[in-house]
Amino acid sequence: MKRIQLVHNKRELLCELKQSGTKAAMSQTLKTPILFCIYNRPAETQRVFQAIRHCRPNRLLVVADGPNPLKENDSVFTAQARSILGLIDWPCELQTHFADTNLGCRLRMATGLQWAFDQSDELIVLEDDCLPHASFFTFCEQMLNRYRDDERVMMVSGDRFLPAENSDGRYYFSRWAHIWGWASWRRAWQHFDISIATWLSIRSSGKLRNWVDSDQEETHWSSVFDLVHEGKIDTWDFAWMYACWLNGGLTIIPPVNLISNIGFGAQATHTKDAKSPLANANTFELPLQLDSQEVARNIEADHWTYETLFSQTHSTLPLPNSNGKKRFRRWFKKALGASKYLRFLEPTIARKPS
Repeated sequence: MKRIQLVHNKRELLCELKQSGTKAAMSQTLKTPILFCIYNRPAETQRVFQAIRHCRPNRLLVVADGPNPLKENDSVFTAQARSILGLIDWPCELQTHFADTNLGCRLRMATGLQWAFDQSDELIVLEDDCLPHASFFTFCEQMLNRYRDDERVMMVSGDRFLPAENSDGRYYFSRWAHIWGWASWRRAWQHFDISIATWLSIRSSGKLRNWVDSDQEETHWSSVFDLVHEGKIDTWDFAWMYACWLNGGLTIIPPVNLISNIGFGAQATHTKDAKSPLANANTFELPLQLDSQEVARNIEADHWTYETLFSQTHSTLPLPNSNGKKRFRRWFKKALGASKYLRFLEPTIARKPS
C-alpha cells in the first residue's frame, strides 16, 4: 500500500504552520462560506486545508466523492482525506456532502456544487489540488461584495495566466471561466445545466458565432459542446463556461496569479502531466488597492488566451477543421482524463513570488 505522509494531530499541524511563517494569518476570519471539494488525495487535501484554516471561515462546506472500487486502496485514501476535517479547531459551521459510491468528476462536482449553492447565496470554491495564496480569499470576498448585484458578472477566478509583463496591477473581465480556485453567486449558478440542454438549438441558430471571435473558435467549441451535450466528457466545467456564455456572463481575472495547482501527476484524475508548465505555478500578493474597473471584456487578453491555448502553432490540442473534426473527436475522447484543463495551457507566470 502506498504510504501517505499526513499531519495526524493538531499539535503537529500548529508546528508546521509556525515553521512556515503563516501563524500571523490566523487572526483573520472569513465571512464568505468556502466549498472544499475533495476525493482521494490526503496529502494535497491537507495542504489546501491548511490554507483554508489560515483564514478561519465561519462556514466550511465539504463535498467528497466516494471510493472507486476499481482503484487499489481508494477507500483508504478517501477516508484519510475526509479525516483531515478533524483538524478544524476554530469556530466554524461544518456541512458535509459525502458520496457513498464513486460518482466521477462530472456528476460529483455538478451535484456537489448544486447542493452547496442551495445552502448559500455565494461561495468560494476550492478543489483539493488548488492551493491558494492567502490573498485569494480577500480578493474573492471583495469582488463578491462589489459585483453581487451585477448580473453581467458570473464568477471570480483566482487564476491569471497572462505573462507577467502584461500585468498592469488591475483585475480585468474575461469570457474564459478559469476554475482553479473561484467564487460565484447562487444567482449565477442557477443557470448551470450539466446537460447543456439548449445546445442543439443554439448550434442550429448560429448563435455560437456571436460568443467567439473567429470561425476557428466556433468550430472548436462546437465540437467541445457536442461532446458535453452527449455526456462524453467526464468533467463539469465546460458546461459551466457554456452557461456563462449563454447568459453573457463575464469572469473577473485577478491582477496576479493567486492559485497554484499542486495536483499534477500520475495519481491525478485530469492533470496527469507532472512536467506541465502549469504545475506548481508561483502565486503572488495582491496589490494593496483594487480600484473598480469598467465591466467590459478585455478582448486583447482573451485573444491572447485563445492564441496561446488553441491555435495550431501554439497548442498541442488538435483543433478541428473542415477535414479534421473526426480526428478531433477521436483525440478528445482518448484524452478525456486531461479535458478538464487542456484548454488552459498558458505558460507559468515567471514572476518572483512574494
